[in-house]
Amino acid sequence: MKSLSCCFIVVMVLFSTSMEAQVKAPEAARKSKTLTTHGHQRNDPYFWLNERKNPEVIKYLKAENAYLKEQMKSTEELQKKLFEETKARIKQTDVSVPYPENGYNYYSRTTEGKQYSTYCRKKLGTEKEEVILDVNELAKGHKFCSVRGLDVTPDTKILAYGVDLVGRRKYTVRFKNLSTGKMLDDKIENVTGNMTWAEDNKTLFYARQDPKTLRSFQIYKHQLGTDAKTDQLVFEEKDEEFSCYVGKSRSREFVIIMCVQTLSTEVRYLNAKEPTGEFKVLQPREANHEYSADHYGGHFYIRTNDKKATNFKLMRAPEKSPGKENWETVIPHSDEEYFAGYELFKDYLAIQIRKNGLMEIRFRKNGEQKWQNFEFNDPAYDAGLSVTDDPETNWIRYSYESMTTPRSTYERNVATGKVRLLKQQEVLGGFDSKNYKSERRWAKARDGVKVPVSIVYHKDTKLDGTAPCLLYGYGSYGASIDASFNSTRLNLLDRGFVFAIGHIRGGQELGRRWYEDGKLLKKKNTFTDFVDVGKYLVQEKFADPKRLYARGGSAGGLLIGAAINLNPGLFHAVIADVPFVDVVTTMLDTSIPLTTSEFDEWGNPAVKDYYDYMLSYSPYDNVRKVDYPNMLVTTGLHDSQVQYFEPAKWVAKLRYMKTDDNLLLLKTNMEAGHGGASGRYDRYKEVALRHAFLLKMAEIKQ
Repeated sequence: MKSLSCCFIVVMVLFSTSMEAQVKAPEAARKSKTLTTHGHQRNDPYFWLNERKNPEVIKYLKAENAYLKEQMKSTEELQKKLFEETKARIKQTDVSVPYPENGYNYYSRTTEGKQYSTYCRKKLGTEKEEVILDVNELAKGHKFCSVRGLDVTPDTKILAYGVDLVGRRKYTVRFKNLSTGKMLDDKIENVTGNMTWAEDNKTLFYARQDPKTLRSFQIYKHQLGTDAKTDQLVFEEKDEEFSCYVGKSRSREFVIIMCVQTLSTEVRYLNAKEPTGEFKVLQPREANHEYSADHYGGHFYIRTNDKKATNFKLMRAPEKSPGKENWETVIPHSDEEYFAGYELFKDYLAIQIRKNGLMEIRFRKNGEQKWQNFEFNDPAYDAGLSVTDDPETNWIRYSYESMTTPRSTYERNVATGKVRLLKQQEVLGGFDSKNYKSERRWAKARDGVKVPVSIVYHKDTKLDGTAPCLLYGYGSYGASIDASFNSTRLNLLDRGFVFAIGHIRGGQELGRRWYEDGKLLKKKNTFTDFVDVGKYLVQEKFADPKRLYARGGSAGGLLIGAAINLNPGLFHAVIADVPFVDVVTTMLDTSIPLTTSEFDEWGNPAVKDYYDYMLSYSPYDNVRKVDYPNMLVTTGLHDSQVQYFEPAKWVAKLRYMKTDDNLLLLKTNMEAGHGGASGRYDRYKEVALRHAFLLKMAEIKQ
């Protein structure tokens, strides 16, 4: 009887698995659409999927979600287990490092069972907590809730914050009287959430976006107690390739407007105590001149690439005449080191420098020439200066983490050399960093360039070419992907996975040239670097050649799409999150958010050379009749950065064209945007789905 029962169970399992595999995948209708550019014609049969309000579109997205659920049904228990593991490692009730400002310590805390943070403060010298905003209360009755731009008036009485309840990054600014706890009647709708107070405690400067393209292009000012409809426009950016943002200087003496384009910037400033005044231009914009400015001690400090300072330098100028003709050098340009950032203090200067792909923190006292370095021991890590409110302090606050060391916040006294740990992220469940090892390697790209690779794995994982390996990459916008810690990654490492980051061209890990060599008409370097790093991991036996996986999101999703077109057989499975894959069509449509501001990143396809080059790598346009790897693709219906229809079209075309029977799944979050779910527990579930997909592919069932 026992053997009969076992046979019955085996049969049922086989039947269930067979049924799972035989569920028919959704098929999007093909509707002919001819797109003509420079005399060249493209047929896009899935163009209709960009009709967000079309019931047929919603029906298709829901059908894909149902198909994913059915195909991943055998992993449901594993997903639950992964979700619980993730929760068990994270301290559910926790408090951030307090940040002192204007007589208060500000911090956020999380509470077990609650999705969102609660923002609080305590008056310095007291232990009485004051809740300034509980996002859990704002989120009640909503499936999505994002809060941005929390800013308190200099007199500490009024809180301004932006809230988005859809995921489209259109915020409503609300105001709360912190003395009474009551909400004010003032309301500013459909704005970016970027804002700052003037020093009069009643004037708020804020950025507004174009309602269609979502380009941040106007700066307004609002007076407390007035109707937002009467708010005054103080600046409008006319150039469609530029966006603008507003902030406050280190000294708090100036409100600063930053106008930004990929290759050019311009700064305007206004005395924060005179909000009715006129903004002045610090240095007029010029092609290929990027600069930013801060203020302290009667001077503007300018980080700039002027005069071919490719890796940037630091200048300063008197506040009364800050134009370029009065700039004097504080930190000269270096061909070997990338000047990444700085913090101004009364008696010293702290800076961030990228050298050999890693971030270094240095400081020196005013009047001295010799820099002192912070010492970091891991072969690969992530470190950075943290903003310190009091510029007269001797304590520099900074963060440090590595692929084996949880995020830590420190302070160093520059006068005494004393270092104190303020907080290290607690990882529960018996975590011991000694159980994991990390390495920094250099993979040789096909053109001879050496690409840095950060690698982490469990100490018991054998590096003999039998381990499953996940390669992550991004490689765009000059964004550097550092070797940071991620507790959810332990789900994979503890099951024998190797995890690697390819610091490919298009990022800025090795300085500005690394970025320049991975954009515009050199963009393909990004994709070939990634493929070559994957091959290196196999060659060096970090990866089983039959279980090499890849993941990237947004522009990193473009990377994944281009990589599998270049080498469809390299990866066993890939994950493309909110992928930018319909490059040509999107960059031709200036009504789509972000398009015009990114011509200097990807090129303007209205110019034939750029059109031809984009067309040669655009993942959607280059889908072929070949065997593709197993794929999990994610998107959000309300995504304002990569519209949902890009991944939807890509999946539909892949289904029609590919010649394999591998798994192809599309997950659309119908209540979120580019960043996915807003609640932390919902995000853990998204992580569990991704990890379950990878474990399913690697045939790891526990």
